[in-house]
Amino acid sequence: MKRSLQGDYISITTTGEKAEAFIPHPLPPSPGIEWTPKLLQSFDSANLALGRLDSASTMLPSTTLFLYTYIKKEAVLSSMIEGTQSSLSDLLLYEINQDPSVPLADVQEVSNYVAALEHGIKRLSEGFPLSLRLIREIHEILLARGRGSLSAPGEFRRSQNWIGGTSPSTAYFVPPPAEFVQKCLGELEHFLHDSPQATSPLLKAALAHVQFETIHPFLDGNGRIGRLLITLILCEQKVLQQPLLYISLYFKTHRMYYYELLNNVRTIGDWESWLLFFAEAVTDTATQAVQSINLLAKMAEKNKQAIGSLGRAMSSAQILHQAMLQRPIVSANWLVDNTKLTPATVNKSLTHLESLGIVKQLGDKKRNRMFAYTEYMQILGI
Repeated sequence: MKRSLQGDYISITTTGEKAEAFIPHPLPPSPGIEWTPKLLQSFDSANLALGRLDSASTMLPSTTLFLYTYIKKEAVLSSMIEGTQSSLSDLLLYEINQDPSVPLADVQEVSNYVAALEHGIKRLSEGFPLSLRLIREIHEILLARGRGSLSAPGEFRRSQNWIGGTSPSTAYFVPPPAEFVQKCLGELEHFLHDSPQATSPLLKAALAHVQFETIHPFLDGNGRIGRLLITLILCEQKVLQQPLLYISLYFKTHRMYYYELLNNVRTIGDWESWLLFFAEAVTDTATQAVQSINLLAKMAEKNKQAIGSLGRAMSSAQILHQAMLQRPIVSANWLVDNTKLTPATVNKSLTHLESLGIVKQLGDKKRNRMFAYTEYMQILGI
């Protein structure tokens, strides 16, 4: 459905230039969403895929098996959209031994993302509401270190920003002026809390994401917070028990179309095309996550049985295997510290795991050797 402009343009002067800034109308859209059979079916499919994902997470030998690396994979993808070049292997290597060859600024940004998500999930699990205060807390952690640390972490902006272009007059989009940000955010918070009306979780996540990106309330980090908001809403609403839905890769793959859809929402009120795209993104991402969970569960069981053939060496090898299910790249020293096994036992167990083809040494160092759980990393595409 094509509606009228979903907000108001006002003329502003900033950095010595005139521009047109956009102030969005509050949610939900008016008139309401036109639920065509195609859109209804897409949302049904997305909700079904989310249900399967939530159920599949119970198949894992340990939730941390999947969460630790999967969250970090999403952090890398989300940060790549913002221009960082760090890979997941870079992040894992840096976390283990502060590898100096890894681009520090990029790794810090990705690490911040992980910490921000974990903070948000923890707060929600404690009963804290998804609110402007929590969003600010998450943002403060997201920009705690690295390139964004000078962009007012945890504070809503007090100056004008813009998206694309070298100045407001050449920008692709100019968000609301700073004096309107708090009002727009207050209206968004009301919507998140089901005022003026209750909204189903998936629809709420889809609408809120667009609204947040339109308000663009921070000087930096808006894209990453906006994508985190999707997962946080679904977890708060108990659609997912664990934060296992990450659609950054889908948005990255369809980046130009994604931006076009956001702009069409603002200018002609085409919420339905956005919702169709969003539902497809959720379905595709959740389905892939379920496939990865199934493969990881089968892999873990297969390798557990293989280790069972080691006889007396089985017990120590199983301890190492369990540790590497949580961290697919480790150092021998890290295993000593985290399994409480002796260095000699760890080295012997690693030799057994190598002989079974479960782990592989990275490089040819004789000291502080690094090992990778190769099949695990292949499944997650690391």
